[in-house]
Amino acid sequence: MLQPHRRDRDRLLPADPAMRIVARALYERVADAPIISPHGHVPVEWLVDDRPFADPAALLISHDHYVTRLLHASGVGLDELGVGGSAADPREIWRKFAERWSLFAGTASGYWLTESLENVLDVRVPLSAATADQSYDHIVEQLATPALRPRALFQSFGIEVLATTDDPLDDLSGHAALAAEGRVGRVIPTFRPDRYLDPDAGGFADNVARLLAATGNSSTFAGYVAALEQRRQYFIEHGAVSADHGVEVPETLDLTAAEAESLFARVLAGDADADDRQAFRAHMLFQMARMSVQDGLVMTVHAGVVRNHNAETFRRFGPDTGHDIPRRTDFVGGLRPLLERFGLERDLHLVLFAVDETVYSREIAPLAGFYPSLYIGAPWWFLDAPDAMARFRSAVTETAGFSRGSGFIDDTRAFLSIPARHDTARRADASFLARLVIEGRVDEEAAGAIIDDIVGPQPKRVFKL
Repeated sequence: MLQPHRRDRDRLLPADPAMRIVARALYERVADAPIISPHGHVPVEWLVDDRPFADPAALLISHDHYVTRLLHASGVGLDELGVGGSAADPREIWRKFAERWSLFAGTASGYWLTESLENVLDVRVPLSAATADQSYDHIVEQLATPALRPRALFQSFGIEVLATTDDPLDDLSGHAALAAEGRVGRVIPTFRPDRYLDPDAGGFADNVARLLAATGNSSTFAGYVAALEQRRQYFIEHGAVSADHGVEVPETLDLTAAEAESLFARVLAGDADADDRQAFRAHMLFQMARMSVQDGLVMTVHAGVVRNHNAETFRRFGPDTGHDIPRRTDFVGGLRPLLERFGLERDLHLVLFAVDETVYSREIAPLAGFYPSLYIGAPWWFLDAPDAMARFRSAVTETAGFSRGSGFIDDTRAFLSIPARHDTARRADASFLARLVIEGRVDEEAAGAIIDDIVGPQPKRVFKL
């Protein structure tokens, strides 16, 4: 008979005994603190409808590109995993996953999945080909219980604030319904306008036309800007505190009104070349900062990712299916026009997220150590992992301290992984602070105050919560 696998309470804490004692005490201060999640991708409909999750494969595999990409690299077709809506039997998907569970050893995905399986779904046997059906049936039974419905999980996870990510033309009726009902904690929308700002986005001209029609504005650059401002205000009225921008190149450009009007006309007509399209993206990122100064929405920038790296995969399965790849990032040069104009504005909160680790110590920390408007985004995506979190703390703390960070951001679509991700960050921060204490660089009282601040007050300040 297979024996249950029990999690070590000191997991991820330092191996050194003296340091572990300090880290454990720091971690226990915040282990049960409420979760502040000011940026993520959990659909609001899950909480509005509160329906049971469909099956283990849909919940944990098919929609999690952290998981499917590694299975794909091992030779499993994305169509076999139900990616992009492709037809596949959920039990067969689970079997393929369980058979290859060893692939996830040492990965952040493996850690989160283990936490979710054991702590949320009460799976007590290691995954393998032999236990695939047993674990699948157990999870199906668990998902049918009231405790595993989305609203119950929201409460049991201790979530105080959860932000979704929403299209600018969304009517936000789901958020309004939750707010009116008042039975779920604070769930807020996030303004995500990328498809209306990027000429290379699919259907860009149609998207702009819909935006203008919905707001009653003219097909001029001034009308386009006014339309975006109106929709931002609508989001603010429905509780939004931030606007999120995903850009491959974090470049900004300040154009005159005439230059912007001319460029907008070429872009809409489809006559803009690659340089024109990049100039338009750069000017619109600049405009987004101007709007944030005026309306107060926190501006988050997730930069440095080549989206949809494989054209055939994109054609067959669509975006967010595991083939987005990091690239080198330049914030110092790219954001200089924006920071020259708005960087000293204390009402602007600009949070930078990178997947290029080299920019933390070289660019982001020095920028955040000078500009009062700029904050260091938490490790994101491929860096959202224990060792990367430790490298991140080492890279930024000596230059910018702890106060210039955003607090942890889970940025996830995988609802069940939210507590595991926040717990990982708390353990990583406790471990880093414990080293500073043992080395005599920070005393224990100061370390306690720092970790208390990181998990709650800090993200609330940065995201104006």
